[in-house]
Amino acid sequence: MSDLFAPQMSKEMAERRPLADRLRPKNLSEVTGQEHLTGEDGVLARMIASGSLGSMIFWGPPGTGKTTVARLLSGEAGLAFEQISAIFSGVADLKKVFESARLRRMEGRQTLLFVDEIHRFNRAQQDSFLPVMEDGTVILVGATTENPSFELNAALLSRARVLTFKPHDADSIETLLKRAEETEAKPLPLDADARESLIRMADGDGRASLTLAEEVWRAARQGEVFDTEGLGRIVQRRAPVYDKGQDGHYNLISALHKAVRGSDPDAALYYLCRMFDAGEDPLYLGRRLVRMAVEDIGLADPQALVVCNAAKDAYDYLGSPEGELALAQACVYLATAPKSNGVYVAYKAAMRAAKEHGSLLPPKHILNAPTKLMKAEGYNEGYLYDHDQPDAFSGQDYFPEKMGRKTFYDPPERGFEREIKKRLDWWAKLRRERSGG
Repeated sequence: MSDLFAPQMSKEMAERRPLADRLRPKNLSEVTGQEHLTGEDGVLARMIASGSLGSMIFWGPPGTGKTTVARLLSGEAGLAFEQISAIFSGVADLKKVFESARLRRMEGRQTLLFVDEIHRFNRAQQDSFLPVMEDGTVILVGATTENPSFELNAALLSRARVLTFKPHDADSIETLLKRAEETEAKPLPLDADARESLIRMADGDGRASLTLAEEVWRAARQGEVFDTEGLGRIVQRRAPVYDKGQDGHYNLISALHKAVRGSDPDAALYYLCRMFDAGEDPLYLGRRLVRMAVEDIGLADPQALVVCNAAKDAYDYLGSPEGELALAQACVYLATAPKSNGVYVAYKAAMRAAKEHGSLLPPKHILNAPTKLMKAEGYNEGYLYDHDQPDAFSGQDYFPEKMGRKTFYDPPERGFEREIKKRLDWWAKLRRERSGG
């Protein structure tokens, strides 16, 4: 009986496979969204045409086709295909894969080894790939969602070409949805606005767009068409692609910081809200805003630091969701404030000087002399109390004698620092006059 029904069961099981699996491209020309790699003039298409594949790292977000493309490459190049995941594999698994690849090589067939989540391997495990890459035992194709520059060994990267996979754009996901409708032989029961909303929900992930489409088909009754509100009821909105410990986190905080520095309050608010929406700790964002206040605004607007600290305290007091508005206010304040990195640059220059010049003694005239011995040594001799001098300014030199006078802080003529610069220029003039310069 089992033999009698085996073909029917296989067909039923095939039909129950996820839509994304059933729609996997059969060749590189069917891959959508990565035309810069798989198109006629793409890097991978050229490799196939040349008859020579090298080791590669596929870098890109989830659902962009990295696994599918690796499998198609092996087929079109006539290579044996091996796949492992760094999440579930260890050294013993790697040894077995390498040994199998060596046996195939002896039989005249090369192996394409696809390693998913390759960044999860530690440094020693990554190093284990080097000998088999160098002697041609395997062509390594590693897939990662994280920046290879930070997550992979330099030695591994030097032997592999990094190819970037892009998130699917709206047109690419629309192509996938049309293919799904052809496969299912029925239209997706969504009106135009709801269809656009589903595409946005996919967030550049092709696999997710097909999973969402499946949910819609399962939920729809005969003849039912969902609007945007109806779509929201039947599918759970996908969390944005964002990991607080990984690239998404650092990319967005970098974008926020640069938007503030670039005096673009609209872009700054957008990235702030992206991070709120992804579940970032608001107090972390409050700390980053404080850093922006001292690095990029500084004394051009001394209130910026006060505003950011107040916003952090307001969030601490109010909590979510009310407290986020205080951080948004601080973000806009920073973006619209006059910009200066004068103190930041001065601090770094002074720190370099402190390290270069070592433990030089300050000039004796500004050192206190609480003992007779210290007085006899000339400590505090000739010190001028500034408040007793004309203009409350003595013009004395406070740097160590062996170092000489240095200038670290050079405020730009922006915001409040314009007034500071006037004072510094006035004091410099007095210093020259009183020193006879």
